[in-house]
Formats: sequence, C-alpha cells, structure tokens
Amino acid sequence: MSQAVMYTKQREIRKDNPVTRAIGKTLLYVLLIGVAIFTLLPFVWMISSSLKLDREVFIYPIQWIPETFHWENYSLIWQKVPLLTYTKNTAIIALVVTFLQTLTSSFAAYAFAKLHFKGRDVLFLAYIATIAVPWQAYMLPQFIMMRSMGLYDTLLALVILQAFSAFGVFLMRQFYQSIPDELCEAARIDGLSEYGIWARIMLPLSKASIATLVIFTFIGTWNDYMGPMIYLTTDANKTIQVGLRRFIQENSSDYHLIMAASLCSLLPVSIVFLCLQRYFIEGIATSGLKG
Repeated sequence: MSQAVMYTKQREIRKDNPVTRAIGKTLLYVLLIGVAIFTLLPFVWMISSSLKLDREVFIYPIQWIPETFHWENYSLIWQKVPLLTYTKNTAIIALVVTFLQTLTSSFAAYAFAKLHFKGRDVLFLAYIATIAVPWQAYMLPQFIMMRSMGLYDTLLALVILQAFSAFGVFLMRQFYQSIPDELCEAARIDGLSEYGIWARIMLPLSKASIATLVIFTFIGTWNDYMGPMIYLTTDANKTIQVGLRRFIQENSSDYHLIMAASLCSLLPVSIVFLCLQRYFIEGIATSGLKG
C-alpha cells in the first residue's frame, strides 16, 4: 500500500472521529457567535445612546448600560419635527408599493415562466436588461413625466414609479420555473383558468420567493431617500428618511435624540424581516432544488 493511500485513509479516519467533529463544530459556532456580536455592536451602542443624556453618549470607556434610562428621549423626538407624519407617509408608500410589486411581479413571472407565446424570451430579456440601466440615466425623464401628469409632490408619484420591478419579475420567474409544468397541465385539464392556476397553485407554492420579494421591496422603499427628496417638497408629504435628515440638521448636537430617531426609523424594517425570515431562509435553503 502506497504512502498516499495510507495518508488518505488516516485523514478519513480523523474526519469521522466524533471528537474531531465536535471540536470543529464548536470552533465554527464560536466563530459565528463572534462575528454576530461584532456585527450587532453598533446597534447595541445605538440603543444604549438613545437612552442617555447627550453628554453621556461619547464617554470613554463606553458605558453600555446607562446609569439612568432616559425614556423621555423617545417622546421628545416626536415634538421636534413631525416624525409621526413622516412615518405615516412612508408606511403608506411602502405598503402599497410592496403589495403592487408583489402582485405585478408574480403575474408577469407566471406569464414568462408557464405560458408560451411568440417573442416571450426576447421580451423577457429586454425587460430584464433594464436592471442594468442606472436610475440616474432616466431620472430626469421620469421627473418630467410625473410633473406633466400633475403628480409632482404627491405620494402617488412614488407609488406609480415603483409599482413595477424587473428584479421582482426575474426573482419570481426563476422560482416558478422550479415548479413542475405537469401541475399546471393537470389543472388546465380539470378546467382551471390561468388566473386560477396562478392563485391556487403558484402562489401557495411560492411563499419563500414572495417573502424574499416583500423583504427586499419593503426595505428598499422604506429606506429610499433620493426619490422622496426629488418628488416631495411640502412637509406634509415627506417620508421618514427625508424627515430624519431634517431632524439631524436641526438637532446636530443632540446625538442621543438622533440615535432615538434613527432607532425608530429602523424598527418597522426589523419587524418585517423578523416576521418573514423563516420563509426567507427557507427560500435560500431550497433555491437549488428542482421539481
């Protein structure tokens, strides 16, 4: 028996050793926990700073747990600027855009994945190619179009501009293609319409892709700054990101209030992700499976 074969067998024996596996798994968990703690440190500091006085924020060494919790910071931020109005406007835009994008993307993806018509693939490639075009290239034509339609300084302008997504169509189509065509054919034989197939078969089987699209769309719309900055001018129509910028400008020295306002703007996004993370992770885990 050659030395190479003996060395390979020894490596396989060491690899199958329960002690070796346990040590490797422990080291992996320790590494992942360390990375998670390092990632969460800025958020912990933000929460801690939001409950302090301004003079306590930059004390060194860092005081992670304040001596006195100043919960009044969270009531003061709503009095400085109309954050409630900004949050309401952002919630309206984010919820409506997320619903419309999910609806339109799933409709279009079903057509591109399960229906056969002339020029389907060419049309799909042309539509997906728009992802490569930077937003700055068509920002001005969009603005002129919205203004000519009388939608300047309205929430409807942002809803219309973001109601359709080439990325959403691509994401949903890739998932729909993993669903066997036999299911659709059997449903057609049973007399189910295309809308019925989409509603009763495709949607229930695509919870993971829908959750992924909802997360991306909601977070992107909620955190959008340039769009509201361009299209919204009156204070009653501004969104949370534009309002947060105004809050920082007017209270640039009150870091404890800035941290509290920033944390409030992050809270809805975190809630949406935590509620849908199970489906999101499931989509990642099963993305390589077919049939």
